[in-house]
Amino acid sequence: MYDVIGIGIGPYNLGMAAILEDLPEIEAIFFDKTDEFIWHPGMLIEGTDLQVPFLADLVTFCNPRSKYTFINYLHVHNRLYPFYFFNRFDIPRREYSEYAAWAAKEIQCCRFGSCVTHVEYKKGETPHYEVHVENKEGTQVYQTRHVVMGTGSIPLLPFETEPAEDVFHSSDYMFRQESLKKKKSITVIGSGQSAAEIFLDLLQSQDLFDYELSWFTRSAGFTQLESAKLGQEVFSPDFVSYFHDLTFEQRKKALPELEQLRNGVDKTTLVSIYDLLYHRSIHGKDARVKIMPLTDVKDLMADGEKYVLKCHQWQSDTSFDHTTEGVVFATGFKPNIPEWIEGMKDEIIWEDEKLFKVEKDFRLAFKDGRKEGIYTLTNLEHSHGTGATNLALSVDRNMKIINSILGKEHFKDQGKNVFQQFMP
Repeated sequence: MYDVIGIGIGPYNLGMAAILEDLPEIEAIFFDKTDEFIWHPGMLIEGTDLQVPFLADLVTFCNPRSKYTFINYLHVHNRLYPFYFFNRFDIPRREYSEYAAWAAKEIQCCRFGSCVTHVEYKKGETPHYEVHVENKEGTQVYQTRHVVMGTGSIPLLPFETEPAEDVFHSSDYMFRQESLKKKKSITVIGSGQSAAEIFLDLLQSQDLFDYELSWFTRSAGFTQLESAKLGQEVFSPDFVSYFHDLTFEQRKKALPELEQLRNGVDKTTLVSIYDLLYHRSIHGKDARVKIMPLTDVKDLMADGEKYVLKCHQWQSDTSFDHTTEGVVFATGFKPNIPEWIEGMKDEIIWEDEKLFKVEKDFRLAFKDGRKEGIYTLTNLEHSHGTGATNLALSVDRNMKIINSILGKEHFKDQGKNVFQQFMP
């Protein structure tokens, strides 16, 4: 009987596993269907950085002395001096991926190549969950008192379309970029950091490959990520606690106001794009670039080797067609809710027809009030706010979950660390 079984090993559950390795009173095991740790491999573009400081690693906010801190990773790999001279608070995305992969190999309770196919609650003298796991040896059944669901997210497309070699989601960009750049025209759809990074990479290669390049978004503009220090305080345990205490209607109303804090583009990326466009404009080389906000792409239709995008400029209520040979949908992600949750649908309390209720300690709310928890690390925006799944808050979330499992405050509350107050 395990105390905890983690389903999915992304950065969130990996951080949970790292913390639990130093807590012998909790016996845990974590499963992931992939053969090894891999973090957004399709978006590890050379020169791109994390949008959070390196302190938002797997464990530092819980235990800066842990062997799994980013600083210790640098020490182990003889990279402390290069990082010191690098003199940056943010870190390359590729280096974060390699750091997390290193931790995944070191942590003893991580099991890769193991797909969780079913989870069932068993009542009785010792209530628990049965977790069915498929791997190369077949199917094993494990028992646990608690489950931590870290199943991540999956690509979100704006409408029904079949992915192809030249039409794909941004999560596949690094795998498809070589063939994509051989096209005569490419269109990027979306306005967030991923869209901007892909557009910049394509812009930098445009002279070499000589394609037309377009960038569309339905947003009103290509806005900069909020970087003001007071603005960043919404990514704090204090704000998450405040947000959860709001009513469901108040939370739904507040979410759009918080979107720019998470979905804007880093200033350096926007500056790099504009500077490159400006330098090219000196010699009139900007004619093969089209950038359009306020543009909703409604549909995509194949036309021989090309595609026709059905577009609508919503502010002026003007529809138009755009022809292109390649399309990258940088349109974000949606929560990856496993099928076995459907089997518990009638046992769960729902805030509306699609969103399950999540308690303050990140447990799903069940009608029977069971003590055995299913904790969720994703699909938390409606319950804990836009910043709830930010890497900087993942450690605090894991600490709260561990406290809940132990039934005591093993880790001290990390609130009251911001200068703002969100309630009178």
